[in-house]
Amino acid sequence: MTDDLSRILPEPWRVKVVEPIQLPDRRAREKHLKKAGYNLFAIPSEAVFIDLLTDSGTSAMSDEQWAAMMRGDESYAGSRNFFSFETAVREIFGFPYVIPTHQGRVAENLLFSTVLKPGWIVPNNTHFDTTRANIEANGGIAVDLLVPEAKDLDSEYPFKGNMDVARLAETLQKNPGKVPLVMLTMTNNSGGGQPVSLDNVRAVKAACEKYDVPLIIDACRFAENAFFIREREPACQNWSIISIVREVFTFADGCTMSAKKDGLANIGGFLALRHDTWVQNLKNKLVLIEGFPTYGGLAGRDLEVIARGLKEVLDERYLSFRIGQIRRLGQRLIDGGVPIVRPVGGHAVYLDARRFLPHVPPSQYPAQALSVALYREGGVRSVEIGGVMFGRRDPKTGQEIAPELELVRLTIPRRVYSNTHLDYVAEVVLECFRNRQAIRGVRIVKQAPYLRHFTAEFEAIA
Repeated sequence: MTDDLSRILPEPWRVKVVEPIQLPDRRAREKHLKKAGYNLFAIPSEAVFIDLLTDSGTSAMSDEQWAAMMRGDESYAGSRNFFSFETAVREIFGFPYVIPTHQGRVAENLLFSTVLKPGWIVPNNTHFDTTRANIEANGGIAVDLLVPEAKDLDSEYPFKGNMDVARLAETLQKNPGKVPLVMLTMTNNSGGGQPVSLDNVRAVKAACEKYDVPLIIDACRFAENAFFIREREPACQNWSIISIVREVFTFADGCTMSAKKDGLANIGGFLALRHDTWVQNLKNKLVLIEGFPTYGGLAGRDLEVIARGLKEVLDERYLSFRIGQIRRLGQRLIDGGVPIVRPVGGHAVYLDARRFLPHVPPSQYPAQALSVALYREGGVRSVEIGGVMFGRRDPKTGQEIAPELELVRLTIPRRVYSNTHLDYVAEVVLECFRNRQAIRGVRIVKQAPYLRHFTAEFEAIA
């Protein structure tokens, strides 16, 4: 007999509290869709059976985090929880200057409203929705420089989140004085949750140094990215997760983070920096829009929860199960012939809506149509990452330009759903795939100028 049972290890935790969920019948689901204008963001959570809309703020907290909430120091200034939070960020990421915010997009807003001028450029591997919106709202130009290997969705290329360093160098060379910083998103959410290699981080930093431009990392899923580095980068296979994290961030001048992802918290974020060049201006603005610099819009108890969560997410047993659970879902869909982004990423399985629904033209938003179909079929809420989220208008013709990828993200909350829940999700997706010819597109009837996917209203096309 062997004691190596790693292939069948279950979740590395026990369940203490349960939350009932229910599946509305098909007629009720159809009513919810119509009332919501076929926008999944507008459906009440009680009408959702399996909620895969986002991994942001949806984690289940540990007993240690719940205990930490009871030790919240709600002093307006100098809360002890801030110092616990600050110490955790410094120890893990290595940045001396730590500015708390109530979520990641506020860290982005603080940064870009302080350092960006109209017409300036911010390169990234791929900007996600709030990052792009904060850049554009401040008059900047968000430029995506993803490696070409990422365009082949069936390729098993291990680091599809990498930045194209040659194109980055060209961008920096052609725009002297107009690039306040370079960003690198880890993992690359818009491109399928794909990781960035340590070698790529080094190469990006070298290009930044040559042109004297700081490198800022979007660290939302830093621990998941580190897991992929250890697994796929031969030189790092014997490193601990924390060693990889610390090595990655030695090449950065700072980071933004939504702690609602790999912070395992329900709210919170931060901006951390290596140098003090921008710090005072950032704190001055923080006081105006968030609060005093030792709470940044957060309760003391939330600061303590983040401090604990940033350490818990580095647990290698947790990371192994989390990545393995998502891979298991992805493999079930691959076995059923469903087109997805490969290899399976860190926090979600991404369906390729264009190949799933080849009969739905881009102008009818196939990813949104597929998201609607998944809810209609089984009460599964997903999120569109395609023409609705990233579509752009041609300034000359007014015609909408479709993005390169048209994806539906099945985003797995951390420590929330069992493999049985995800088996159900797989069956819903497979049923939609078997009956895909019956799925019809949608059109937008109402939209906002920024981040339209949150509030847009649609109508079904007969």
